[in-house]
Amino acid sequence: MKTSPSAKSGSRTATAVQRYTRVAILLHWSIAVLILANVACGLTVALLPDGTLSDESMRWVIDTHKSIGITVLGLAFLRVLWRITQRPPPLPAEFPARERAAAHAVHIALYVLMFAMPVSGWLHDSAWVAAASHPMYLYGLFQWPRVGFIMNLDPATKNQLHDQFGALHTACSYVFYSMLALHVAGALKHQWIDGHSVLRRMIP
Repeated sequence: MKTSPSAKSGSRTATAVQRYTRVAILLHWSIAVLILANVACGLTVALLPDGTLSDESMRWVIDTHKSIGITVLGLAFLRVLWRITQRPPPLPAEFPARERAAAHAVHIALYVLMFAMPVSGWLHDSAWVAAASHPMYLYGLFQWPRVGFIMNLDPATKNQLHDQFGALHTACSYVFYSMLALHVAGALKHQWIDGHSVLRRMIP
């Protein structure tokens, strides 16, 4: 029995529109927007003149950066829980095995870094010698706790850890930017060069 052209077209359409759930899409783009906002905050801090960060009128830049980081951490937990319970749509069958492996590797790296960046930043902030006298408020609404056992260390140890956690946070950021660039470049390559409708999987 032959399949009619309209049935074939419908089958292709059904396959083409397989996409992530609405919750997954919302979490994906929320995290993406927040990370871009945090990059802007980080660049702003880096460009500020020395001594400006001690000015209370400019502390909101860093506090906003910290607040967004904590929010990303919370959303990353939700995204992992959702992915465990909701299986994502499969990659197109036309993907070569090496590209499937590369896509999965980049995704895993991005997930790890979505946790590593805010956690290392949280530890970095907790080791700040002035943390006790400068409480951190989440979006200015309520006080957010630091990591207690780090705050209770002696000043010399905290200074050392502050530098180490800061370096780790920066390194995680650079690796994340690299993985993000690969992720975006891969998606665009498959969409515009290979003709696979991968972007539709994550577009509302």
